[in-house]
Amino acid sequence: MRILPAIILAVAILLAPVLWYLIPWLFEEEDFSGPAIDSGARIEIEMLSQQVEDLRSRLERMATELSRVQIGGAPIITPDSLDADSYGYDSSSPNEIIDAYAQVVLIANRKKVNNELQIAGPRFLRETFGLPRDDLSNECQSMTNPRLESKLKLEQVGPIRVRMLQPAIDSLRTVFQNIERTDPDLYARINTAGSLCVRFIRGSTSSASTHAYGLAVDLNIDGVLDTLGDGKTQLGLTILADFFRDEGWVWGAAWGREDSMHFEVSRNKLEEWVAAGLL
Repeated sequence: MRILPAIILAVAILLAPVLWYLIPWLFEEEDFSGPAIDSGARIEIEMLSQQVEDLRSRLERMATELSRVQIGGAPIITPDSLDADSYGYDSSSPNEIIDAYAQVVLIANRKKVNNELQIAGPRFLRETFGLPRDDLSNECQSMTNPRLESKLKLEQVGPIRVRMLQPAIDSLRTVFQNIERTDPDLYARINTAGSLCVRFIRGSTSSASTHAYGLAVDLNIDGVLDTLGDGKTQLGLTILADFFRDEGWVWGAAWGREDSMHFEVSRNKLEEWVAAGLL
């Protein structure tokens, strides 16, 4: 009696790669320059992508169980045996536009969300600009590097107020303008957890992060902070990531220790600004 479930699972496992690559292909290369789209439709697209990721995770667990199938062995896992938490999102929240952006979901294809964008690491930042100040500590301080300080501004940018380098502010404004035009419902829910903080990277005694250079911002939906390192995030942040990537910003969701509230200017973009004399 175990042969039929085993065959079904084997077919599902074989189909998983097809679904995994076909679904993202159907929705890639979206043009953010067009008119505003229906927010409900965009949420459905993102949720479909999340469901593909959830399906992949479930199939991996099923494959493990399938390998254990023996006469009189362990039982097969069926869909009915999985609770709502297995899908990677909070099922207690109504599936409506007003709540969907704040739903916590798995981050689909997390390691590849930044495509070909490069991270501006501490060594690159130090060699290009010097340290943001000579006497860095573990506490946030003011910026004293003359080259950077002259470009540091405090401005209202879209829905949030940030202190960042001027080129980063201008680029961030472009991101928010695209979001507001394309998805005004999401735009209205954007909040920040901070931008400039001139200090060492936590755990380091020599390196400063992009936050210390005024080149990064932490965002969230409705002021709810994301749990660091759990591989999940608010659905709204996964949508924001598309806009930031299009403008040349890196999303912290791809890091070994996932930080999905974090968005920073890529090395690619910084090299453009330096070449143009903006920094």
